[in-house]
Amino acid sequence: MSKRAVQVDDFTSLHVYSDPQFGINDQDFFYVSTTIKDTDTYESHIYRHDEKEQIQWTFGNHKDSHPRLSPDGTKLVFQSNRSGTTQLWLMSLSGGEAEQLTTLTYGATNPKWSKDGKSIFFTAFLESDDDIHSQKELTKAEKEQKQNEKSKQPLIVNRLKYKSDARGFHDDKKTHILSYDLQTKKITQLTTGAHHHYFQDVSPDGTTVLFSANLNENEDEELFLDLYTLHIPTKKFTKINQQKGNFYQATFSPTGNEIACFGHDFKYMGATLTKLYVFDLKNHTETCLSEQWDIQLGDAMIGDTRLGVSQTGPVWSQDEKSLYFIGTDRGATGIYTSDLSGHLKTIYSDNSHVFGFSYDPDTDAFIAGISTPTDPCNFYYLKNGQIKQLTYANKDYLNNVLLSEPEEIQYTTSDGWSIQGWLLRPYGFKEGKKYPLVLEVHGGPHAMYGQTYFHELQLIAAKGYVVLYTNPRGSHGYGQKFVDACRGDYGGKDYSDLMEAVDYALKTYSFIDEKRMGVTGGSYGGFMTNWIVSHTNRFKAAVTQRSISNWLSFYGVSDIGFFFTKWEHGYHLLDDPEKLWDFSPLKYAKNVETPLLILHGELDFRCPIEQAEQLFITLKHLKKEVEFVRFPGANHELSRSGEPQMRIERLNHICRWFERHL
Repeated sequence: MSKRAVQVDDFTSLHVYSDPQFGINDQDFFYVSTTIKDTDTYESHIYRHDEKEQIQWTFGNHKDSHPRLSPDGTKLVFQSNRSGTTQLWLMSLSGGEAEQLTTLTYGATNPKWSKDGKSIFFTAFLESDDDIHSQKELTKAEKEQKQNEKSKQPLIVNRLKYKSDARGFHDDKKTHILSYDLQTKKITQLTTGAHHHYFQDVSPDGTTVLFSANLNENEDEELFLDLYTLHIPTKKFTKINQQKGNFYQATFSPTGNEIACFGHDFKYMGATLTKLYVFDLKNHTETCLSEQWDIQLGDAMIGDTRLGVSQTGPVWSQDEKSLYFIGTDRGATGIYTSDLSGHLKTIYSDNSHVFGFSYDPDTDAFIAGISTPTDPCNFYYLKNGQIKQLTYANKDYLNNVLLSEPEEIQYTTSDGWSIQGWLLRPYGFKEGKKYPLVLEVHGGPHAMYGQTYFHELQLIAAKGYVVLYTNPRGSHGYGQKFVDACRGDYGGKDYSDLMEAVDYALKTYSFIDEKRMGVTGGSYGGFMTNWIVSHTNRFKAAVTQRSISNWLSFYGVSDIGFFFTKWEHGYHLLDDPEKLWDFSPLKYAKNVETPLLILHGELDFRCPIEQAEQLFITLKHLKKEVEFVRFPGANHELSRSGEPQMRIERLNHICRWFERHL
């Protein structure tokens, strides 16, 4: 039986794996599987995988995640919203029902065991005058009543950072660090005040908490995050880093004498490569191990099916001589290691997307989560250079659906830059036949297309199109100079990189019909789609998603506008409004001849919907062919983690538009 083509709603049947965590030995691990129930809501559950079998540990119509095994291997703490609010729960590995540990009003997340197994440290949102001992979890009716009361009150704003795409409008709640004593069952609040305290780690002796925060008076105007330790017995705070920067994913060494973390100094603003730092707490020294590397640390891969959070490093070896972490390079991610002198080595890289890992210091083994363009996700056992597949997620889907294998392309631009990209052939491809092409442009712009599963790309190929996607200047994966190259030049060489990619594809692949070409992209990719159709008429259809059309208004309406505009263009609004207008696709709206579909979420605070409104009204007033689709309740993450039915509608509209015009 021949395999069928990808369908719009296929993503709703996928099991998406994340957060592998070693169990009692290197053949035993826990992980999270996220699914979509009845194309309506997301569920996530904890599974256990050992040498013999794979067992589902949690059940029900809710989200369970962040499983962490106790040091003695007898209990599992995790976070779950089964009570109505995300709280901490404890389960015995010998069986029985899970026990709810916290009942805080706004929930509890991010649990981590002390090394002696007597305490669990975690994070919670708290208001300044909250008494954690008198707090109780609100019922559904109480939440609705509180929300109703809040909706009738005006929002008083006196901060730059008063909203975010992830949280909406902010209130007075701040992130704080607490601990739960398993013997007394009492909760202790460790941090207080009007600043966020982002929990990172707890020292091996259990006396010191590591966190990142900006405790400066002018933190509202800054994006820095410093590293601090809090000595619990004395309540003494100590700032760890000396230079200004953004430091995160910090972890104590096994002896507690050193701290490793990711971070950077904003030298190239948002295009600065992430670096690896080690802080020696005894000698009070600070070392950047990656100073000579030209690689992005962490996972910069972009996709539309990755759900859940996974470890990307850094992680210490048992002897404290090495660190392990994920790195992003040339359309792929892998696991890397460095000694404390900064000698970088590759542990595993195979032209795929390593989205997370767990490391067992006793056996020097890894559980790696890996995705490829034709396999959404699976876990693998990695040791001594040998790799073994452990799970077979989405087996039925992969057995019945034909996925297009990307063909890598590499071309040299007219000014000598090397650009990497990929091409998907359409479902049922036949030699001698001409096919329409769709150019996809990723967001960011400092992100990366690559060797991962991407449902939207596979769907468009399944609908009979050649799909072309590349990493133009400004993308991650090709070093500091490359990722910085689009700043101050939006619509310049990044635009020409994309047009020359199309030229290369037309020259190389005779089956592409140059009279039937479309373009689409989201966020920065939406900006670029707008820019493309206002600067060339070679495309016969375009779909712009969560886009930017006017940098003048973006400055004041986006949750990041007040700094991002300067970062990417070199100017704030009043510095040079004419220059920002020159970068704005709206300025060139009269040139648009390509039929344009505008897709935008009503609650997008990153690229607010007024960007789409301005573009639509202008084009409509100019009697251009344009259509506007607004998605209620959707924010900037619509394509990746939005309501499943809205994600289906979005894909249907994209397919409809290209089918009509191509």
